[in-house]
Amino acid sequence: MAFSTQSDNDDVVSEINITPLVDVMLVLLVAFIVTVPLLNNAIDVKLPKTQATASAPDHPVTVSIDKEGGVFIDKRRIAPDSRDAEFARLHAEHPDAQVTLQGDEGTPYGNVAKVLASLERAGVTKLAVLTQPGE
Repeated sequence: MAFSTQSDNDDVVSEINITPLVDVMLVLLVAFIVTVPLLNNAIDVKLPKTQATASAPDHPVTVSIDKEGGVFIDKRRIAPDSRDAEFARLHAEHPDAQVTLQGDEGTPYGNVAKVLASLERAGVTKLAVLTQPGE
């Protein structure tokens, strides 16, 4: 804080210098703007475009399928032979969790169908398929 006094008057006029506060807030705002997009899913998936629907819940479990057919649960790659066990464990730990499925646009439908079947066998009943808003 900076205090200024007038030499011909004995009253002290106190003023708060807000310039450093504004500088710090702008730096924090820029840091927030830069880091928030990086907090999204790290799996590079090109989503197909559809018309917009209702929004997803706050903290869903994300199952991703890349264009090579690799399956991920929240950025963690799972082996094809352990897919059913992983989904069953996921459902046992979080029975009410909504699972969001995002498949790359170039993924063959067979890969997506296998993952959907595994999720159904595991008992997952709340499933949303993510797409990009488009046309």
